[in-house]
Amino acid sequence: MTWISKSTTFLGLVLLAHACYSAQEHSALQSFRAATIASTSSPAAVAASLPIDISIEAVLATAVICLGLVLGTPPLQPIQWRVWAGKIEREGDEGFLDASGEVSKGYVGNPFRTLETRPGFVDIRKQRREFADWVRNGGGK
Repeated sequence: MTWISKSTTFLGLVLLAHACYSAQEHSALQSFRAATIASTSSPAAVAASLPIDISIEAVLATAVICLGLVLGTPPLQPIQWRVWAGKIEREGDEGFLDASGEVSKGYVGNPFRTLETRPGFVDIRKQRREFADWVRNGGGK
């Protein structure tokens, strides 16, 4: 992750922690207020919802965290085999370097290497004739 994405994620986490702390303090104050009202006078239930500014702060903090995480993700790799293999052949290892300068874990090299290094087709009839000639000539005696 770059420093921009890390700092954006950190800012979002600080905002979310502040929203959580504010919500906890609000509920503690409301329960204390309800307890004092119930002990002094009539049992009128005081049910106060969370203030709108705390809700907005929590939603905004979640959006900032998501933005920071998205900014820090590496670029997507092609999902089509031929596009991915073409990128490997054109760019080699340099096309798959991550932000720290190391080759990413998903890099396996040239996907066509197996096809390029395999032996050619085998002619069974030719091998059968060669074997028959070898047996007629003495078979290695």
